[in-house]
Amino acid sequence: MNRQHEERNLSMVMDFYELTMSNGYFANAKEQELVVFDVFYRSNPDNGGYSIFTGLEQIIDYILNLHFSREDIAYLQRQNLFREEFLEYLANFHFTGDIYAMKEGTVMYPNEPVITVVAPVIDAQLIETAILLEINHQSLVATKARRICNAAGGRLVSDFGARRAHNMDAAIYGARAAYIGGAASTATVLAGQLFDIPVSGTMAHSWVMYFSDEYTAFEKYARMYPDASVLLVDTYDVLRSGVPNAIRVAKEVLEPMGKRLKGIRLDSGDLAYLSKKARRMLDEAGLTDCMIVASNSLDEFTIQSLIEQGACIDSFGVGERLITSKSEPVFGAVYKIAAVWENGIFVPRIKVSENVEKITNPGFKTLYRVYDKDNKAIADLIACWEEKLEDGEMAGYIDPKKPWKKRFFENCTFRPLLEPVFLGGELVKERVGTEEIRQYVRWQLKEEIWEEEQRFVNPHVHYLDMTPAYYKMKTELLKQAKE
Repeated sequence: MNRQHEERNLSMVMDFYELTMSNGYFANAKEQELVVFDVFYRSNPDNGGYSIFTGLEQIIDYILNLHFSREDIAYLQRQNLFREEFLEYLANFHFTGDIYAMKEGTVMYPNEPVITVVAPVIDAQLIETAILLEINHQSLVATKARRICNAAGGRLVSDFGARRAHNMDAAIYGARAAYIGGAASTATVLAGQLFDIPVSGTMAHSWVMYFSDEYTAFEKYARMYPDASVLLVDTYDVLRSGVPNAIRVAKEVLEPMGKRLKGIRLDSGDLAYLSKKARRMLDEAGLTDCMIVASNSLDEFTIQSLIEQGACIDSFGVGERLITSKSEPVFGAVYKIAAVWENGIFVPRIKVSENVEKITNPGFKTLYRVYDKDNKAIADLIACWEEKLEDGEMAGYIDPKKPWKKRFFENCTFRPLLEPVFLGGELVKERVGTEEIRQYVRWQLKEEIWEEEQRFVNPHVHYLDMTPAYYKMKTELLKQAKE
């Protein structure tokens, strides 16, 4: 699998406080003390029912290449803040900890651990920013893409977002995330090359405007690409000029070659009205197989509205509102310490806040997905790391929102969601391609995840429960924090 900009050393993509804290840990001889950090997020974008865990492959790349060059060390020396012994330590640094994570593409929910890092404190601290930026960006775009594809109701969706992305990397990795989330192709060529994503594109208005008239522009393009002619018909007048000229090219240029006009594209105007009128004109000309592609500031809300209006659109090109997740552009995953190794055990740590939603789930823990007899995911379950659940057993659990009720899982299957990725600094997870991750998303949403969780409006809230042992540990910590 190709990697973007292999020559770049991205190890210094970190917040400065990660280095100042690490320098402090080193000065106090804490560099080998183990800690546990969790990555989780607090709410789904756009009030959705779920999100899609994306970005793990890029985290793996970062960890594998994590090192500090001579130039990096020289730069840090110039800050006049760091002990020379610490800089020497960084010069020989490589990650030595463990990382557990969900399988990339896993459907995930708020407040559950999606990545757990168990490592010496400096190792764990230095990778914080890189982990968060990959998860926050790609999970956001993949989740948005899935919403858009759901709204399209089986019609093709293509990523047209590169030129509106926040920079080149955002365009490339955003295209990867969009494909994982369900987009059928991308217009971003490097993303197609790096991640084996189908690439697609038609023409710009500049092509039409370059030639002396619209017909000539269409004719030249059709002769150049007789098997892939999608003509942009809104440069001058869609119904009086664009569609008639496209029909003329289909009849006079393509049909004598034994070819068919593949499609027309609308990029402005009243897309519902124009698509219905264009569809009638194409059908009357015998071009019933000619697709209508629409673009122009689309998202799941506008696509849903177009379909409700009866728009005759076969495919959507979605740009800025996908690649930037315009309606909610911040994902909000965080990286919080959960436990510290003391006297031979991991002692839990908890963050307490006046805002209840910001109270963390403490301790070294694991996460199970619970399935009923029909293999539908009915809940996720947080357990202490050492707890093991057996399929079919009657397992008690606590609903943290209704802790006074006694509840049990009966005849259920328990699947652990956090899998080892690195152990002792060594990669132990098999690398997977983008297509495999994409198919995994589709399979879960079809086979495992309730349709009620996939609604746009008022989706069912997926249950996040706790084992009695874990809930007891958390409540005892909360009581201690009040004292």
